[in-house]
This record gives sequence, C-alpha cells and structure tokens, in this order.
Amino acid sequence: MDDRLRIKELAEEDRPREKMRLKGAAALSDAELIAILIGSGSSTETAVQLSQRILGTVDNSLGRLARLTVDELMAFRGIGEAKAITIAAAMELGRRKGLTNDDADRDTIRSSAEAFRLFHPHLCDLPHEELWAAFTNRSAKVIARTMISRGGTDHTSADVLIVLKAAINNLCAGIVLCHNHPSGDPRPSRQDDALTDRIARAAALLGIQLIDHIILCDKRYYSYADEGRLPHT
Repeated sequence: MDDRLRIKELAEEDRPREKMRLKGAAALSDAELIAILIGSGSSTETAVQLSQRILGTVDNSLGRLARLTVDELMAFRGIGEAKAITIAAAMELGRRKGLTNDDADRDTIRSSAEAFRLFHPHLCDLPHEELWAAFTNRSAKVIARTMISRGGTDHTSADVLIVLKAAINNLCAGIVLCHNHPSGDPRPSRQDDALTDRIARAAALLGIQLIDHIILCDKRYYSYADEGRLPHT
C-alpha cells in the first residue's frame, strides 16, 4: 500500500500548483516551487516538506542548491535520479536566463557594479575558480567576453599572452577581468595582485587599458578600480 504523504491531501490553497494558478508564481516560496518540480515526497513527508529539508541543508540559498550535483541531490531520501535531474535542469535554466542580454545596460561597463552584473551569471554558482575577460571599445561598450582559464577550488592561473591575444583579436581599447572565489571571501590574494599588475602593465604597452579586475562571490565583490589598486601605467 502506498502511504506517501501527498500534496493532494493539503488544503487547496496550500497546494503549490493550485496556489500558483490562483496567485501567480511570485506568491510561492522557494520550497513550493521546488515541490512542483519533484511532484511527490516520501513516505514521511510531502514534496513541500522534502523541499524545505533540502533547502535547509544549504541555508536556504538557491546559489548553493545550484552547486549540488545530481549525485548529491540523490543522497536525500525521496529524491531519485529523475527528480535530481529535474532540479539540476531548473537551476541551469535559471543560470542561463541570467546570461541572456535583455538589458542594453549590460553591454556597457562604466562601473564595477555593471561589471559584476555582467559576469555574475557566469561565475556565481561555480565550485571552482574561473577567470573571464570582457573587452570594450572606447565608448565602454562590450565587444566580447570570454573565459580565459579554469582552476581548482582556491585558485586559477592565467597566461598574460592569452589575455592580450584575445584583446588584440577584438581590437579593444579596454579590458575588464573577473574571477570568482568559491570560498565566499572576495578579498584578493597575492597571486591576484600579481596577475592584475602583470596584465595592466603588459596591456599598457599595447595602448590598452585594464579598466578593472573584479573578484566576485555570490552576492559580494571586490573591485581593484574602486579600491584604487590598479597599477599606474
């Protein structure tokens, strides 16, 4: 006999699907939205309760939830492969939505905040470090952006020549670097300082300006430009 707790046993206004139809998606909690994805819970908890438990293990952070692998999601009782893949797919769709360029302001980098918004969707949920670069023209319009290198959980390395080659290929006037710190601490390391200095000085020899180097975490970032720490070239 199937004795699982079912969402249908809840009052109609408490059922996620019905609540969404009546009040819209914005009225639902994160747990209720995830419950819609997984459909059912286990023998001891509803889909909503199971979703609340999963979120509780990541401090109710959707960013941390997005970093869980399919295998890590399957470790929760009540989450099989199909449900885990559904959650992971939804998280990836959310990340890709952030990458779409619906806002014209994202094509321009005139401040560290605009640089943060540009790179955040690429880097915010990664468990490893990546270094990206955006190349701008003299009007601060972004010509191109690309990943330069991928590293481990606490550092990434970069070849200055790779950055400069991409800059030259794009005939840019400026470079904005950005990499993430999965640790959650955006403060730069000595290696970050050395990389910033090398690229700024090498780019200046070609008449290209290093506009900023951003180090971002999920909701915070560090800007070399804002801190007045870009080398004077």
